[in-house]
This record gives sequence, C-alpha cells and structure tokens, in this order.
Amino acid sequence: MTTAALTMTTRPAVFFDRDGVLNEAVVREGRPYPPADAAALRVDPDAPAAIAALRARGFAIVVVTNQPDVARGKTTRASADAINDALRATLAPDALYACFHDNADGCDCRKPAPGMLVRAAHELGLDLARSYLVGDRWSDIEAGRRAGCRTVLIERGYVERAADDPTARVAALHSAAQWILDDSRP
Repeated sequence: MTTAALTMTTRPAVFFDRDGVLNEAVVREGRPYPPADAAALRVDPDAPAAIAALRARGFAIVVVTNQPDVARGKTTRASADAINDALRATLAPDALYACFHDNADGCDCRKPAPGMLVRAAHELGLDLARSYLVGDRWSDIEAGRRAGCRTVLIERGYVERAADDPTARVAALHSAAQWILDDSRP
C-alpha cells in the first residue's frame, strides 16, 4: 500500500448544539429545555442560510446534542429521535450525534465531555484543530475546547453557569456563522 493510500484527507467541521442554537429552546425560569416533541420544533430562521454558507466554504455540518430527558424519564427515546429526524429533514446536516445519558452515567459523550466530537472526527474524517463548535451553554463550549476546536457562544442570557472563555461571543446564529466565515478566511 502506498503512503498516499494511507493518508486520510480531513476537513474542518462546524459542530452545532441543537436546542437554543439550531432550534428555539423552551426557556422556563431562565433555563433552556428541548421542545416537547417534533411538532413543537421551531428551527431558527437563520439556520438554513448559515449552514449553506458554511457548507459552501467546505465545512462539514455536524449536530451534537445532549438529551438527558430520555435518561430522566421526562421524554421517550422515540420522541427525541423524532425531533432529531425533523431537524435532519429541515437542515440536512452531514451527521447528528445525540447523547441520551444523564450526568451520573459517566459516559464520554455527554457534553462537556468531547466524545461526540471525537467520534464524529474519527467517523467522518474531520480535522478538529480546524473546526468550530457553536453552542449556547457552558457545556458546549467546554466540549469544543476539550476537543481542540475554536468555540463560539451564542449569548442567550440563561440563568446558569457562565461559559468560560469561548473564542467568540455573539448574539445570534447568523452572527456565529459570519464570525466563523471571517475567522476561517484563507
């Protein structure tokens, strides 16, 4: 086998959190929650254009989402999968990874652990050092940092732990996409 055959081409990705980033989160008492079901899913109006612009620049589009309500018995796996399927149908990401564990499960996929990003990089041939993570919570930013990505926080003003030192802070999804496009300009 030649050296060229052993060399794997990698490309950068933009990893997106789901709730509060690509779709509207349900905010109660200052805390974000997922939509109740697929019928309640409201995709951010800026998401299709943001994804198209990033994809045109050569980024893989990957969704990474924590869905602990399945482990907590607050929703079913079928309901969470239906929301993911509706998001896939609307935005056509290259991949979607979901963690259905709760904090006590000790998995390596639940953000802030970087497991979903690392798995995607391995399975899709992604270069984490040239990739970005866009999230709305501290755990998203920490997962991106642990994976070696640049991070963009969409400030939502949630009443919870603040994100530590994201690479950039923006107010909306379209601003996150524009920042990434500007930052990644050759």
